[in-house]
Amino acid sequence: MSGQNKSDRKTSEQKNEKGAPVQDMYVNSGYLFHSRVPFKEKKKPLRILSAGTYQLYTRPLLPTWRPKGRVDWQIIYIAAGEGHFFFDGKEVIVPAGNMVLYQPKQQQKYHYLGKDRTQVWFVHFTGREVRSILRHYEIPLDGYILHTGISRDYEDLFRRMRDELVKCSWGYEEMLVCLFRELLLTIHRRMTESIPRISGFIQDEMSRARHYFEEHYNEDISIEQYAASRSMSTSWFTRSFRSATGTSPMQYILQTRIRNAQTLLETTDDSISNIASIVGYDNPMYFSRLFSRAKGVSPTGYRKIYREKYLAEIGLSGGRFL
Repeated sequence: MSGQNKSDRKTSEQKNEKGAPVQDMYVNSGYLFHSRVPFKEKKKPLRILSAGTYQLYTRPLLPTWRPKGRVDWQIIYIAAGEGHFFFDGKEVIVPAGNMVLYQPKQQQKYHYLGKDRTQVWFVHFTGREVRSILRHYEIPLDGYILHTGISRDYEDLFRRMRDELVKCSWGYEEMLVCLFRELLLTIHRRMTESIPRISGFIQDEMSRARHYFEEHYNEDISIEQYAASRSMSTSWFTRSFRSATGTSPMQYILQTRIRNAQTLLETTDDSISNIASIVGYDNPMYFSRLFSRAKGVSPTGYRKIYREKYLAEIGLSGGRFL
């Protein structure tokens, strides 16, 4: 069979009151061998058949009904909104931050509602060793729902699998298997985190916060404003940040400033006043007090000790240390 493929990328459009097109949903998916027909792989241990995403905008309903299931396996990740699934005849609302695992020949009945603004990612897979591979990563097979939490890592892996199916670059089937195994490994890690257990949502938000603080540490950061920008209360955000990092947001910013000040003291001849300004302090005296409290020595003393201890040995003194 040919390895060429195409992306099933499309939107369904309506018209607004001015006659302009309005997208009611978004679909972007890729299929192995450009075929939507699933099959059961009997020779290879694992094979990825399709991957992609659906996102509802104004479309009121997107239903799926497969009374006899499919011959392959499927994982559905609810990235936003919620899905309405029917397991053993009972409706279960599955919110964002969860995945649903369907095994071959399991009845599939579910739908998404436009009012929920639902976004899902999916992957279909098959192979003679799928069951043992899932067990290796401790993916439970006695139920449907996997409590995985929300993570951009998941979306990135689903997106990369879809892109491999679309582009069909050299070795793409091997890459698909690698990406799928990475997905299973990521799921395993998120579902078996050490105590204290932090939800996937909180982990993702605190990772975003750390990245923001590290990029903007030398600016006047308001914790209250940052928390509000993420639709969180200040107290909840502070507690969650401490649970995830072991320190408060302000202490994390202070540690970042001090760490970067150390680097400047070690590698430049800049004045203490200039270094204070670079790391976010208008008042060099206040900066010196904070630095002394954190490191047990003044900025000037730190620079002197560093150069005497680490640079005198190689015959460097004075000048610029870069």
